[in-house]
Amino acid sequence: MDVDLVVPLKHPREGKSRLRGALAGVAHAELVLALAYDTLAAVTSVAAVRRVLVVAADPAAVSELAGLGVELVKESRDGGLNEALRHGEALLRDGDPAGVVGALQADLPALRAGDFAAALAEAAGARAFVADRQGTGTTLLLSAPGAPLDPRFGAGSAQRHTASGAVALAAGLGSLRSDVDTSDDLRYAAALGFGKRTAALLPAETVPMG
Repeated sequence: MDVDLVVPLKHPREGKSRLRGALAGVAHAELVLALAYDTLAAVTSVAAVRRVLVVAADPAAVSELAGLGVELVKESRDGGLNEALRHGEALLRDGDPAGVVGALQADLPALRAGDFAAALAEAAGARAFVADRQGTGTTLLLSAPGAPLDPRFGAGSAQRHTASGAVALAAGLGSLRSDVDTSDDLRYAAALGFGKRTAALLPAETVPMG
C-alpha cells in the first residue's frame, strides 16, 4: 500500500542535542544533516512511498535535502513535534484525503529500504507503529487509509500509541528501530552500517566503541 510521509526536522544546529560534542572534529549541524540525509535516501528509494514532506524549522537550512526528491515546508508557528506532524498531515491530506500518512523520525542513518517496505507490508493498511530498539519510543507511525494519524510522540510514545489503538509491528525491522539520540545509539547504528552520507562523515572505525 502506498504511503505519504511526514518527516519533522529541527534546525541542524539545534537537533540531536544529546549528541552535541560527542565526536571530536565533527560539526554538529553536519552530523544532524547526515542522519537526515541517509534516512530520506532510504525511504525515497521505496516504490510504495509516493511523497515525502519534510516539515522543517528552517527549510533554507536543509535545502540540500530537496535533491532527494522530498518536499520542504516550514513548520507551523505553534511549534512542537506533534504539531509539526499534524501540519504536514493536513498538507498531504489536501492531495489525497483517503491516503495513508506516515510520520517518520529523521535520525535513522542505518535505515534499509527493505525494512521500511516490510513495515508497510505488515501494517497492511492498519494504523500501526514501529517501536525503537528500547521499546519505549516510536520511529514510524502509520495511519489507516483516510484516518487521522493522531501522533503522540515524546517520552514513552510507544505506550501512548498502543493506548490510542495503534498496532505495534512485530517484525525484526532492525534498521528501522535504530534511531540515534545518544552516543550508544550511534555505536549501534554504526554496527548495522551507516548510509553513504553518514559513513563518509563518520567512518565506522572513528565511532567510539565504549
